Amino acid sequence: MATPLIEDQKPDTNQLLLEAFENRWKDYRAELKRCRAEFSNEAVHDLRVATRRILALIQLLNSISPRPRLQKLIRVFKEQLDEFDDLRDTQVMLAEISEIIHELPQLHDFQRHLQFTEERLLRMLRKKIKKLEISETTKRIRKTHETITTETNSDLKSQVIQAIDDVYLITRQRHGRVDLARSATIHRVRIAFKSFRYMVEIVCPLLKNFPVENFKQMNDYQSLMGEVQDVEIFTQTLADFSEHVSFSDLEPVRQYCERRHAEAISAYAKETNQLDTFWRFAPDQSFPWEKTE
Repeated sequence: MATPLIEDQKPDTNQLLLEAFENRWKDYRAELKRCRAEFSNEAVHDLRVATRRILALIQLLNSISPRPRLQKLIRVFKEQLDEFDDLRDTQVMLAEISEIIHELPQLHDFQRHLQFTEERLLRMLRKKIKKLEISETTKRIRKTHETITTETNSDLKSQVIQAIDDVYLITRQRHGRVDLARSATIHRVRIAFKSFRYMVEIVCPLLKNFPVENFKQMNDYQSLMGEVQDVEIFTQTLADFSEHVSFSDLEPVRQYCERRHAEAISAYAKETNQLDTFWRFAPDQSFPWEKTE
C-alpha cells in the first residue's frame, strides 16, 4: 500500500499513476499465475483483491479521460470479479455455519449442500481461470501504459482529486437514501464505497498529511455493510434450500437469522455517519483530517 509523502515532497501525479498502474498489473498477473498453479482459497482471494485494485485504477483513469479501451478493460475485470461472487458467498456461509452448527444441528443438510456447491464452483472456476485468455487485455494494458507515459497534463492532479470527489459524492448521495428497513439501499452504498476506497489508496501520496489509519477504518466501515449483505444472502439461500428439503425444526434457525440481521443493521447504523470522516464534502472545503490539525 502506498505511503503518504511528507509535506515538503511534491509527487508527480503522472509518475504516481504510472507506478500504480505498473504495480497493479504486475500484482494481477502474479496472482493469476499463482492461482493457476495452486488454486487455494487464499490464492483465489488474493486474485480477487488484485483484480479489484487494477479495476479501481482503470476506473479512475477513465473518469479523468474516458476512452473505449478503458471501458473495455473495465468490463473485462468486472466480469472476472463476477465469476468469484458465488464461490465467495458460499464460503462465507460455510464459515458461519461451522461456528454455529453445534447450536443449530438442523443446518447439517444445508451445510452439506453448500459443501457440494463449493466443490462444484471450485471445479468450474479452476477451469475458467486456467483457460482465461488475457492476450487482448494485455494489449489494451500496454496501450494504456504508453498513454500514461507519453501524455503530459499540468492539471492532472486536480483532475484526479476531482474524480474521487465525484465518486465520494455518489457514495454520499446513496448514503442519504439509505433505509435501514431496505438492505438493498445499504448494498448500493457499499458498491460505490468500494470504488472510492480503492481510489483513495491510489492517490493518498498526493494528499497532505493523509492519516494512514483511515485505511483500516474504511475497511472496517465497508465490512459493516458487507455483514448486512452476508446475512441477507445466508437467509435467502437457506430459504431457497428449505423449499426442497424438510427441516425438523426451522424456527431456531429463523430466529438466529433474524437476530443476526438485526445485529448487523444496528452495527452499521451506529457507524453510518463515519462516512463523513473519509473525504471532503465539496472541492472548496478542507479534508476532515485537515480540520483536526
